[in-house]
Amino acid sequence: MSKKKEEQQKQEQMQQEISRIHLPRGKETFGVIEQRLGASRMRVRCLDGKTRICRIPGRLTRKLWVRESDIVIVEPWEYSGDEKGDILYKYTPTQTSYLKRKGYLKQLEEFEEF
Repeated sequence: MSKKKEEQQKQEQMQQEISRIHLPRGKETFGVIEQRLGASRMRVRCLDGKTRICRIPGRLTRKLWVRESDIVIVEPWEYSGDEKGDILYKYTPTQTSYLKRKGYLKQLEEFEEF
């Protein structure tokens, strides 16, 4: 019986993790990291159709570790917002699969076709 309880607890933890997903608000958009450029900057293809050079803000540099092809939330800058932005959040693989299932990343699949 203890194994069943452990499995139920693991499933509950996964459900809790998925239920608290950050979604873009306001001007924020989803993005996929294409290339790391160094100095906490990277080229990100956003789902609004633009490619931006984004940076990780100083308050997040040690907390946020990203790689190529990670799904992130990007906030465009007020000035030159079509070219630059900040990375605010990185999704885990389980969160990414949840977003794909729920239809938030349908535009991402269209981009990958080209």
